[in-house]
This record gives sequence, structure tokens and C-alpha cells, in this order.
Amino acid sequence: MAVGGAVKVDEFAPFPIKDQHPDIDFCVSSSPPWPEAILLGFQHYLVMIGTSVIIASIVVPLMGGGNVEKAEVINTLIFVAGINTLLQSWFGTRLPVVIGGSYAFIIPTITTALSTNNNNNNNTNFMFLSPRQRFKQSMRAVQGALIVASFFQMIIGFLGFWRIFARYLSPLAAIPVVILTGLGFYAHGFPQLARCVEIGLPALLLLVLISQYVPHMMKSRCSTYSRYAVLLTVAVVWAYAAVLTAVGAYNNKSPLTQLSCRVDRAGLIGAAPWIRVPYPFQWGGPTFDAGDIFSMMGACFVAVVESTGAIIATYQYASATHLPPSVLSRGVGWLGIGTLIGGLFGTGNGSSVSVENAGLVGLTRVGSRRVVQIAAGFMLLFSVLGKFGAVLASIPLSIVAALYCVLFAYVASAGLGLLQFCNLNSFRTKFILGFSLFMGLSVPQYFNEYLLLSGRGPVHTGATWFNDIVQVIFSSPATVALIIAYFLDCTHSRGHISTRRDSGRHWWAKFRNFGQDTRTEEFYALPWKLNRFFPSF
Repeated sequence: MAVGGAVKVDEFAPFPIKDQHPDIDFCVSSSPPWPEAILLGFQHYLVMIGTSVIIASIVVPLMGGGNVEKAEVINTLIFVAGINTLLQSWFGTRLPVVIGGSYAFIIPTITTALSTNNNNNNNTNFMFLSPRQRFKQSMRAVQGALIVASFFQMIIGFLGFWRIFARYLSPLAAIPVVILTGLGFYAHGFPQLARCVEIGLPALLLLVLISQYVPHMMKSRCSTYSRYAVLLTVAVVWAYAAVLTAVGAYNNKSPLTQLSCRVDRAGLIGAAPWIRVPYPFQWGGPTFDAGDIFSMMGACFVAVVESTGAIIATYQYASATHLPPSVLSRGVGWLGIGTLIGGLFGTGNGSSVSVENAGLVGLTRVGSRRVVQIAAGFMLLFSVLGKFGAVLASIPLSIVAALYCVLFAYVASAGLGLLQFCNLNSFRTKFILGFSLFMGLSVPQYFNEYLLLSGRGPVHTGATWFNDIVQVIFSSPATVALIIAYFLDCTHSRGHISTRRDSGRHWWAKFRNFGQDTRTEEFYALPWKLNRFFPSF
């Protein structure tokens, strides 16, 4: 103890506080050898496919499309994801993040599609349209909403509004956001796995065994095996599922079981073309409706929040410093450009940072920017070669869910890693953490249960767009946690002398301005000396 009762900080404590993770094999600016980088890039591509397939499988049938349309939308989603991932790695945050689809856009997409069909039911010509023409009409309405709503993300990003928000974001307020960015997707983990437990459970156990236990049993470095644990797990269990399908293990099972277990029930391989290049306005010119646009803006806000949580997790696992607020805001602006590109190409979904790929960075301990750029190349290649991409997209969803159980957990644990910056002996800290985490799980549970039981959200005014905004925002655990934690951290005991240190603000203070810490330029500076023309403040 120091004089006056102050606690003396022990510089030689066994677990010192670190603003860069020490056990990473390759950080943002370093790269593994090319053969390893290609394998790791393909692994990132394999992980991001699952979300694209799930999103398309939900929205396309409700828009009137069949397997052909579903295959085309999946290819378009992955093609646009490849473009946006490259743009984000070059000009956005420059972190190894994959930009893919987001579940936040499903509700406004369905609402837009249903409202389009209902409005057209009064048109006698609509009754004679083919299912594909009905699908195109719905998709054109979704395109128009996405195109206009994307400017919301670009405005708050490029004009610096998200930078202002990030300047007041402390480690204490970020912890619940990052944790629930991972834990918030628990419904896509074991519940989805249990739909075909004889395939999903072996995949989960094998992934944990290869990534966590085998390296220690072999007395080798953990990263050597954990880097390729996903590839090995998918290959082994997918072959096992193919054997079960071939011997007729699911011939007399229910259609739902067959859809979850069989390797030939996705309907994608036969429907996908051999070669098809997605292009802007492939479904026709977009149509615009003010209500649909406002609904999409709510989803855009949720995508920004969840992307912020995934970005914070990624920079930790990539052994980068805390990103300056200006860099985060720049990344949000490019996220808006990604949503705009998705609207132009007709993905039926906006853009968000892939949470599962952020977890994969932690599992592999490879945070190389080059690896993710190679993954983007695979996205562009296999989305054009439709048949080959469809084969990979036909992986049973129970295997995908097994991967999610581990990858989402890594993202949640990145949030726990931020606890080192906070004073856990403070009752203010305990209250803000506990209350925001509990409400972040409880509030979305209420909104989702209400929607499931009644077919509509608890807020049902005459304005459908307002109902969608409320439903989308309060169905997102990360968004609810951010609203509560950020508000409490900025208002509770604001004037107390210890509040700033309890929240950990002093640890991130040196990163408030770009270049204030010289390490930020190594990780976040724009390529080709573009910082001279587009400086970060």
C-alpha cells in the first residue's frame, strides 16, 4: 500500500493489462506463407456461407421464389460480400473482417415483400404473373428500400456522427455490446444443431477436440491444429453425413429432419447455373416506398451496432491496438456503401460485419488482412461458378450450427477480455454490467416471443414502418445492451472522481485521435498514402 491508503500498481503482476493480445501468430499487417494463407482464406469463405444460405432460405420463399431464385440470391449475396470485404479491408477499418449479410434485415425485407404482394393483389394483372415475376416485383421493392436506407449508414459514418459516439464509448460500455454480439445469436447454435443431433453433435465435439485438445496431446503448438480445425471438422462430418444419406438413414424421416440432415435436400446444386455473373438491377429497376425505407433504416442501425461489437472483437484477436473513433466511423461509412451495392445488385439484404468470421480470427489466431482478402477472392470466384459454390452451400445446417457454437463463443469472450480495463470492485461497474447484460437478453426475448405467438410485435400502431423499427431494434441483444450501457455509463455518477478510471476510459484515451499512438498508423492507415487526401481526425 502507498502512503495515504492508495493502492500501488504492481508492474510485475502475473496477469498485466495489455492493449494488444500477445498470443497471436499473425497480426493485421503480417501474413502467413501463401499456401497457408490460401487455406485460411478458403476457411473464412466456408464459414461465411452459412449465414447467406439461412437468410436466402428464409426470405426468398416468402417473396415468391423457388430453388432457382434462392440459388441466384445466395450467389449474389456472396458475390457482393466479396466486393464489400475487399473495400472494407482497403478503405474501411482495414481490419480482417468479412462483410456479409445480417439477420437484422430479415423483418423489414419480409414486411416489404408481403406489402408488395398485398398491394398488387388488387391488380388483376398480378394474378396472372408467374412466381418468378412476383419474386422480381418483391425484390425490386426491397432494392429500393436498401438503396435509400444505405445513405443513413454513410451519413453517420462519413460525416462523423459515429465518431462522436465512439469518443464517449468506454470499455465498460463496450463489454455488454461485444458479449451480446456473440451470445445474441444463441438461437442459431445448439437449437439449430439439435435438429439433426447425430450430425451436429459429432461436429461440435470434433471441432473442440481438434482445436483445443489435440495440440496439447501432440505436445505441439496449439495454433498449428486450431488454424485448420474448421476445415477438418467440416470435411470429416460432411463425409459422415453423406454416408448416412447414401445408406438411406433418413428415407422415412420427416421432411424437416431430411432438410436438416441430408446432404441433397438444399435444392441448390440442381438449381444453380454453371456460370452466372451477378450484375446491378438484375431483377429490374428498383421501386421506392417511404415506409419500406424507414423500416430498412432501423435494420441499418442495428447492423452498425452489431458490426461495432464484431469489429472490437476482431481487433483484439488480430493483435491490433484499439481503433480510433475516426477509423470506426470510416468503417461504418463503407458499411453503408456495402448496403448500397447490395441494393444495386439485389441481394435482398444489407451489409454487416460477419460475427462468425470474427470468431474464426480468434480460433485460428491469424489476424492477417491478406487472409481475408484471399477469402474475398474465393467469394467472387465461387459465386460466379454457381455449381461449385452450390456444392459448398449445401453443407447441412447442423454442421454450420456446430461451428457457430464455438465461433460466437469466441466473440463473446472478446467482450470478457475488456474487463481487464475496468474496476470490478466498483459497485457502479457491477450494476452497469449486470443490468445491461440482463436486459440485453430479457428484452429481445420478450419481443421475439410476442412475435412468435401473435404474428406481430408488441408495438402495433397503424404505421407498419414504425412497428418494424421498434421490433428490429429491441429484438437485437447487442443493440439493447448498447443503449442501456452507454446511457448509464454517461450519466450514472458522472461527476465522481473515480468514474473515469472505473470505466476504463483512461486506457483508451491515447487512441481518441488517429496518430496519437504511433501504432495506430501501422494497422489503420489507408493504403497508397491516401491519408494525405483523406486524413483521419
